Formats: sequence, C-alpha cells, structure tokens
Amino acid sequence: MGRKGRAPTSNIMARKIIKMKHLLIALSLVLGSQFVIADEPAKKETAKVCVDVKDKEGKPVKDAKGNVKQNCKEVKQHKKLEGHEVPVKK
Repeated sequence: MGRKGRAPTSNIMARKIIKMKHLLIALSLVLGSQFVIADEPAKKETAKVCVDVKDKEGKPVKDAKGNVKQNCKEVKQHKKLEGHEVPVKK
C-alpha cells in the first residue's frame, strides 16, 4: 500500500533545515569577518613633558648628584584645526 520509510514531506523539511544551517553559517562568517579585518586604531602621537619639582619655598629640589628632580608625563598631542578669525565686536 504505502512506501516504507519517511514521508516525502519530512525529506523536504530536512532540506530546508540544511539550507537554513548553511545560510546561518554564511551569515555568521560574513559578520564575524568584519571584526577580524578591522584595523587597529592609529596610535596617537605623544610628547614627554617634564616639570621641575619644587619644595614649599619654591626652590627646585636636587638629588644626591646635584641634578634637579623632575616629574615627567606622557601627554597626547592634538591636531590643531584651522578656522576663521572671530570678528571683533564694535
């Protein structure tokens, strides 16, 4: 009377599920590759700024060798943007 095995509709559903899996894998590869390809942000230019250490009286502090002590920091340098002059109010 009937065929042995699965019904024809289950075979169609299995094919659709496989196609959906392939689509999901392709989509995840496309979206995931954007993060891999993205370049690292450009390193910002920094400048080393040193300031002499002064005591309470305002005199420079010296170490054992007689050199003036300094506090040094790395500071980011920002690009200056060109603009137009501000008109003077009359």
